[in-house]
Amino acid sequence: MSTSLRLEQITPANVDAALALRVHPHQERNVAPVVRSLAQAYAFGDHAWPRLIFDGDELVGFLMAFLDIPWNEEKDPADRRSGLWRLNVSADAQGKGYGRFAVEAVREELRRRGERRFYVTWEPGEDGPGAFYDKLGFRPTGELSGGQTVAVLDI
Repeated sequence: MSTSLRLEQITPANVDAALALRVHPHQERNVAPVVRSLAQAYAFGDHAWPRLIFDGDELVGFLMAFLDIPWNEEKDPADRRSGLWRLNVSADAQGKGYGRFAVEAVREELRRRGERRFYVTWEPGEDGPGAFYDKLGFRPTGELSGGQTVAVLDI
């Protein structure tokens, strides 16, 4: 993995490149496109933390974390969670450690903010990223969120 990996905020200078980012076609059913994520980031304001993943000057991915978001207010108004909402690694950049870098970057941001747990959700199924998150130590909670598996990692 490259030592020139970094996260950047979405800006007028890079938004078009962000919107053009594509995962493998067989993964499209598992992760929303960047355009949907950016619309959600706008709607969720301070709870969304969208970032681009660069390797040097090359855009290789997109992530969006959720920060201190009300999880299920009707069931437990005090249940607020933070974690990884979206991870899109460009089709031609997969298998190079960028996903792992993204997860570690979010973990560090959550740790910096004083969080003790790191949540993630994913579409279940053969083409889904469950095995990836399992290798990183996430464990399913038994919950579903919008039909997606919910998992947690202590940080």
